[in-house]
Amino acid sequence: MKKKITVPEIMATKQNGRKLAMVTCYDYTSATLVNESEIELILVGDSLGMTMLGYEGTVGVTVDDVIHHGKSVKRGAPQTFIIGDMPFGSYNVSVEQGIINANRMFTEIGCDAIKLEGGKRSAAVIKGIVEAGIPVCGHIGLTPQTTSMMGGFKVQGKSMEAVERLLEDAKAIEEAGAFMVMVEGVPTAVTTYLKERINIPIIGIGAGADCELQGLIMQDMLGLYEWVPKFAKKYALLRQQVIDAFNTYHQEVAEGAFPTPEYSYNTKVEGLE
Repeated sequence: MKKKITVPEIMATKQNGRKLAMVTCYDYTSATLVNESEIELILVGDSLGMTMLGYEGTVGVTVDDVIHHGKSVKRGAPQTFIIGDMPFGSYNVSVEQGIINANRMFTEIGCDAIKLEGGKRSAAVIKGIVEAGIPVCGHIGLTPQTTSMMGGFKVQGKSMEAVERLLEDAKAIEEAGAFMVMVEGVPTAVTTYLKERINIPIIGIGAGADCELQGLIMQDMLGLYEWVPKFAKKYALLRQQVIDAFNTYHQEVAEGAFPTPEYSYNTKVEGLE
């Protein structure tokens, strides 16, 4: 059984060159599988809005949603480092609001850290949550909660001005006390530029190989959807396998081939005849 990684061990990857893997996860059954694997981190992401609730995006996910799914993940993956994702509207009103909701997630899920989007604009909230005793992971680049301001899900950091803004955001997150920053949807060279100028590890999602950690959406990497983003490698192709299994089951039921005696209780009941 694997040993859960710690915040200091994650931060140490900045110096020791160790590479870590993270996957999103939203339910008990999936969490048990991750827990039996060598993957070190789980993100209970607000992407559950799309993968579990059928929303078009992450906006609309609530703190209660994340807590509900997070508690089941925690039960299934006690040896895996779990990050709870703060949804839109849970921290953008005030520092106090952010601390209150981070406290709820940290205590009710029993997670090991929380994540929130935004650089400079979220620095005060990050600082407040860290000072309250909760480890925080920042999130810059492509931030799904605010894609309407970006014109959609588009690669970020494609000009030097944009890169400098990303660096300002990364430094603000670091100075606020975050132990790690997620960088999403930026060119590989930009990730390297940021990595060389900050002192906390980067977890990349569509940010190239030059990161201390990598993250993927579980449904993407398992091939449960036909379409996946460019950066999402399909490590399995489960969608068609699952559909084939459903159809085989349906056919056997329709033909009376299931259940056979092997899958039935065949105890003789005296006098029933």
